[in-house]
Amino acid sequence: MCGRFTLTSTPEELARRFGLQETPAAAPRYNIAPGQEVLVVRTTGEAGARSASPLRWGLVPSWAKSPSVGNRMINARAETLASKPAFRAALRRRRCLVPADGFYEWAKRGAVKQPYLIGLRGGGPFAFAGLWEHWTDPEGALLESCTIVTTEASASIRAIHPRMPVILSAEVEADWLDPAQADPAALLPLLRALPDEALAFHAVSDRVNRPDFDEPACLAPVPEIPHQAPLL
Repeated sequence: MCGRFTLTSTPEELARRFGLQETPAAAPRYNIAPGQEVLVVRTTGEAGARSASPLRWGLVPSWAKSPSVGNRMINARAETLASKPAFRAALRRRRCLVPADGFYEWAKRGAVKQPYLIGLRGGGPFAFAGLWEHWTDPEGALLESCTIVTTEASASIRAIHPRMPVILSAEVEADWLDPAQADPAALLPLLRALPDEALAFHAVSDRVNRPDFDEPACLAPVPEIPHQAPLL
């Protein structure tokens, strides 16, 4: 799954990396949590121009009775996107990129959990595969929200957690965003885990467990907890 991630790249880096027409308003984020606003890249119009805007993390389908539904939809499994009512329409028409430069996952170490920060080997921003939706409340106010697509983890990450977010290779980002493509049979093969050699990770402090702790210290390496930690 993906329950926390980082986006510390500068606005200028993001504009270059994702081919944005305008530089986004993006302050460094070290511990992005569900329910918060996240930067999302979408295409605008048939020409495929890209723009970035903030959406709430936790997809709220257009037919939902309450936006609280989004609390359960921060992730969407790649294997069931085409069949789940909450995601199948968005798969066809409302795909997006969710820029990041790292994500956190927790590994069980005896009676405790060790958080890890995972990113690209060599660093730099990348894009999660995402879906977005729009929901209107009874007063007519519009809410735009998103979810991050997950898949089976690559071999090295599987030692931490069995699933991971889909990090799209730069070569297929345009295919994922292509407004002319609506066939799940063409889209689903894009949703694969990156190979192990593309990824790097290290243990970090359990202070990242707190959503309100959003500081550079979140990224700092710490010693790993032994796999057979004693019971506390």
